[in-house]
Amino acid sequence: MQPDVLVIGGGNAALCAALMAREAGASVLLLESAPRAWRGGNSAHTRNLRCMHDAPQDVLVEAYPEEEFWQDLLKVTGGQTQEPLARLAIRHSGHCRPWMRRHGVHFQPPLSGALHVARTNAFFMGGGKALVNAYYRSAEALGVQVRYEAPVDRLEIDADGRFVAAHTVAGERIAARSCVLAAGGFESNRDWLREAWGRNARGEFPSDNFLIRGTAFNQGVLLRHLLEAHGADRIGDPTQAHMVAIDARAPLYDGGICTRIDCVSLGVVVNREGERFYDEGEDFWPKRYAIWGRLVAMQPGQIGYSIIDSQAIGRFMPPVFPGVKADSLPELAAQLGLPIDTFMQTLEAYNDACRVGRFDHTVLDDCHTEGLAPAKTHWARPIVQAPFYGYAVRPGVTFTYLGLQTDDTAAVRFGGAASANLFVAGEMMAGNVLGKGYTAGVGMSIGTAFGRIAGRNAALAARQQPLCTLANVIADDKEKNAHASA
Repeated sequence: MQPDVLVIGGGNAALCAALMAREAGASVLLLESAPRAWRGGNSAHTRNLRCMHDAPQDVLVEAYPEEEFWQDLLKVTGGQTQEPLARLAIRHSGHCRPWMRRHGVHFQPPLSGALHVARTNAFFMGGGKALVNAYYRSAEALGVQVRYEAPVDRLEIDADGRFVAAHTVAGERIAARSCVLAAGGFESNRDWLREAWGRNARGEFPSDNFLIRGTAFNQGVLLRHLLEAHGADRIGDPTQAHMVAIDARAPLYDGGICTRIDCVSLGVVVNREGERFYDEGEDFWPKRYAIWGRLVAMQPGQIGYSIIDSQAIGRFMPPVFPGVKADSLPELAAQLGLPIDTFMQTLEAYNDACRVGRFDHTVLDDCHTEGLAPAKTHWARPIVQAPFYGYAVRPGVTFTYLGLQTDDTAAVRFGGAASANLFVAGEMMAGNVLGKGYTAGVGMSIGTAFGRIAGRNAALAARQQPLCTLANVIADDKEKNAHASA
């Protein structure tokens, strides 16, 4: 039997779409390309949702108003964002958690190693895997049909941009009255990454040294198909991504959060030539951790080394692999394979330039360097207390920002015109909000907001009813939340 709504994808955005469409009375079929054990895509590796709030809310302390959230996003994107869509996602983040709870998601205060985010981010109890499992349980209880190992490689779309049917790799044709695309970016497609990044001036192919933090199933097949075969309106730079500096010993795929190296702001980072290349103390780590993958990608061999001393131990979330440990800095350089003379010149120059005031890693303190390029703006303390530790880091790609252009209805656009029944959510459209940069938890904010509006509009389109906007979803949430608390 033909479903009203076909959802292609199996992560947070896809599940939000499936749940909203089913709540609106539509029959829903969800196609997940991964096996059941690997379902959920990158969402299974997440931990939290960035939430605006004007006053303390259960697990969220103090306040994090819309304008501060917007300024944080504006800063990390350098203005490469569509403000109307960004603000809608921000506003939605302040009202969606009761809906999430109704579908089995539980929240908890942040762990002690999660610095600076108790005010801004709501953490999922059990992490992203628990969130994904809760949504699947709720979807199946509501009657959503789910098929695993069902990758789709092409769509039938008519001349007016209307979705007709999807074709699976296995050769099945699936028609539906409307469709939501939420199948992720192309970060797992090694050939496409190589094509996008090309060869650098040193003759290297940088992407050959990238690791993928999340799923191996985000190959970007449908994204490329929509852009090239159907001429869908595109947005974003294919080299821009949520890219983090992760342990160089991490696996190629699915290393997840535990491979991130979080001590960068507590020490210095050098390249393989033993030289610093960026301000490690520019801002709080959750606002800057996602620039370090790209910074490392621009270095020789796409590798860097995070160097700390014993003063930093206990102040950051430890990664899964212990760091290289040495009783002296020259010994540490030797163990890491770095040129000892240059390394020592770099560390001595840094130590001499430190102007230590009152060190406090929970605020933008007054510990800084003078007369050093690049400067270290905050948390600058001489690296002098043995033992010393070093972590080799490589670029870890979370998701790519090249995607499909959309609007506040989540409709896919062709030649500037919105499709009547084809919608997009999650990583496939995140570039509308994230032109570059990242701040912790905002990907889940975007995926939840646009997954929900895509699902509701897919249900409306299936009944040939007028579409609504994300502002309508926000207003409905406010009304339902007010009734629930009355």
